[in-house]
Amino acid sequence: MTIVEVVLLSAEGGTLRFRTVSAPLPAGTHPDDLALHLSGLRLCTPGATLHSTSWRYAAGSVVLTYAALPDPAPSHTIPLSPDRMVIGGTALTPSPPHVDADAVAAHAARHLALLASTDPVVADAVTDQPEIWDLLGKLPAGPAGALR
Repeated sequence: MTIVEVVLLSAEGGTLRFRTVSAPLPAGTHPDDLALHLSGLRLCTPGATLHSTSWRYAAGSVVLTYAALPDPAPSHTIPLSPDRMVIGGTALTPSPPHVDADAVAAHAARHLALLASTDPVVADAVTDQPEIWDLLGKLPAGPAGALR
């Protein structure tokens, strides 16, 4: 089974916050389409950004994770722990035994921070959501495993 998970990012009082929504991927559905649906974002949302950030194997399923902003309904959000990270045990066991929501959200946020300076499509969205992107810009931008 494949699960699509969306980490929705928002800002409140100078703090980056997130919540996560997910659903099984129906047969014949593109994961991007389900992620867009789960995010609640619309094409007319200024600065709306949706990007695939990672995948993992969990509880017998492959989980495809997307980051999305701005959260159109930021209720029940929690503060993002930007330096939260989990790693595999050895070079030949890359998957950590457990990946919690905080680590997934932190990875997704750092991924977006990197894209703000490397992806022209994402960079265009930055000006329309300055409160969120200013906070993302303070994160160490980088791919998975690049932090110490």
